[in-house]
Amino acid sequence: MTDFMEIITGRRSVRQYADKAVPEELLQQVLEAGRWAQSWANTQCWEVIVVRDPSVKAGLMQAIPKGNPSIRCIEGAPVLLALCGQRERSGYYRGAAPTKFGDWLLFDLGVLTQNIALAAHALGLGSVVLGLFDHDSAKEILKVPAGYELVTLMPLGYPGGETKAPPRRAVSEFSHENAF
Repeated sequence: MTDFMEIITGRRSVRQYADKAVPEELLQQVLEAGRWAQSWANTQCWEVIVVRDPSVKAGLMQAIPKGNPSIRCIEGAPVLLALCGQRERSGYYRGAAPTKFGDWLLFDLGVLTQNIALAAHALGLGSVVLGLFDHDSAKEILKVPAGYELVTLMPLGYPGGETKAPPRRAVSEFSHENAF
């Protein structure tokens, strides 16, 4: 368990990348970790677009609001993962969403994203989860079909420097026993 906790506590949001390609073998290992993410009733509602083409990345950079430091991440990372989810699949039973929260697409994509981030870190790679962008514009650039949503962009590559851990709340500050 110690090694796993070191992976969890050592993972950082990486926004600066070294000018070094990600070997295909490592990329496949990261995607394999994503493949094993848990999902609602094993629906595996995700699709991942691997972007390496600088012209596609340049188009996606236009979907990032000015002043957002994530623009540099897209350009600097050798690989950009676009994580998409199929609507009305996760969290649905016989065509209906039986829970208060309806479509579980975001939950399942969150689990997928965490698996990818932890696997990347364990393999010496860095990543960051980008959510502040014009989703519809980026979806169009990536030709995401109807019925799917582009949920997040995730630059991936070798870290270009050290990042420090931000402060974390103590377990006692967020855990409750028997009631809130």
